[in-house]
Amino acid sequence: MRIVVTARWLGLFVAVLALAAGMVFLGRWQLDRYELRSGINHRIEAGKAEEAVPVQSLLPAPAHGTGTVGPETPDDAEWRWVRATGTYDAANEMLVRNRTAEGRNGFEVVTPLVLGDGTALLVDRGWVEPNPAGPRVLPAVPAPPTGEVTVVGRVHPSESGGTDTVVIEGKTQIRRIATGPISRYVNRYAVYDAYLLAADGTPGATAVTIGVPTQNAWQNAAYVVQWWLFAGLTIAGFGYLLRKELQRRKRTANPPARVTEPVG
Repeated sequence: MRIVVTARWLGLFVAVLALAAGMVFLGRWQLDRYELRSGINHRIEAGKAEEAVPVQSLLPAPAHGTGTVGPETPDDAEWRWVRATGTYDAANEMLVRNRTAEGRNGFEVVTPLVLGDGTALLVDRGWVEPNPAGPRVLPAVPAPPTGEVTVVGRVHPSESGGTDTVVIEGKTQIRRIATGPISRYVNRYAVYDAYLLAADGTPGATAVTIGVPTQNAWQNAAYVVQWWLFAGLTIAGFGYLLRKELQRRKRTANPPARVTEPVG
């Protein structure tokens, strides 16, 4: 086995171990993604049989501070059904651009719902189609109801990143429903960290509400098998090459005896 400690084979051995370790790591990362997505799907499925609970009983309330956002939403609260009672703040309604529904690009309508304690919950009221006159013209958006209403919907975690805020014809448009930047932009009340996907028929919901996006967890499971199989094949391939080299060395060191013909 002296062959293994030669510079060439030692380098190859280290490279194989590093490559296999990287593949094992990628498989483990995909396994974590599978468990995360499976958990989301489980909560979505379990929510079908649940009754909506008051939002205050599920989400940590934001502190009373203008332009602030509440504590981070617990994982087990995401996608659950909640209800909230308050008044829509139509003056600070926003349009989320580049959102797809029914195979078309359009807008989602996000309106703050101001609760009785003065905090606000952002409500995604649903999708509206763009104006045929072009993107620089406001779409037709149904006004939210006035007065106190009780809305029902699913808890959606805040989106990450900036909002890329622009104002067109006096209406604020954003790219992402990121509750922190939105709260600072509106700067009128403290906002819950998560927002609400309005259910069909809830007060203020548009004709096309936003469905809950289930996760393709099995794709991640397939990647786990793929990466770990590659890791095993990499090590097995090294073993095969090593075995072939040992056999070659053995033949070189012990050549077959030559048979001489007797001279008649």
